[in-house]
Amino acid sequence: MTFMIEAAIFDMDGLLVDSEPQWRYVEQEVFRTVGLELTDEQCKGTTGMPIEAVVRYWYERHPWTARSQADVATEIHRKAHERIGLHAGPMPGVPQILEFFEERGVLMAVASASPMDLIETVLDRLSIRPFFRIYHSATLEKRNKPHPDVYLGTAAKLGVSTDSCLAFEDSGSGLMSAHSAGMKTVAVPADYEFKDPKFSIASLKIASLAEFNESVLSRLFQP
Repeated sequence: MTFMIEAAIFDMDGLLVDSEPQWRYVEQEVFRTVGLELTDEQCKGTTGMPIEAVVRYWYERHPWTARSQADVATEIHRKAHERIGLHAGPMPGVPQILEFFEERGVLMAVASASPMDLIETVLDRLSIRPFFRIYHSATLEKRNKPHPDVYLGTAAKLGVSTDSCLAFEDSGSGLMSAHSAGMKTVAVPADYEFKDPKFSIASLKIASLAEFNESVLSRLFQP
């Protein structure tokens, strides 16, 4: 088929790398230091939000005095970085999907809510850094996801228009970010929220990156 996209842009946490269990483990550990006991289900409810927003979310519902919000967020970032670097593996379909786009000459990039040092740690742990022309962090933009800034910035760095980009996201927050940037989107939600209506704005929804192929791509451009 004639390719109608110039770039494929990927979220990272929960999409390329199976890092969400590590984030939840660390969040539960750190929030416990301020007297807040969170379950896995509660942590899943804030998936895709920047950690600073997660800390603010729980502080507004269960205020604490033992530590500052900034201190809690910093410790979560540090400990999650360590655990992900040691334990996290690739999600199903990686690097096959990267090879798919590489073989077709499509530019690839990462647009993540995570800081740059964590992006680099993950790309090196999974040995996939060479696939990407660039990788960009929303922490370097004025606003994090769900705002479109990181996707707009990524497209600008690639030198392509947003309407020629295909974005892959696993969270509602990230999907809104890419959608608001004017990109075609593929949602790859986790099992526990696959049917959540927040993913209805996606151009296409699949259960795993391993499902993506030429046939799936063609469906995105059917009249």
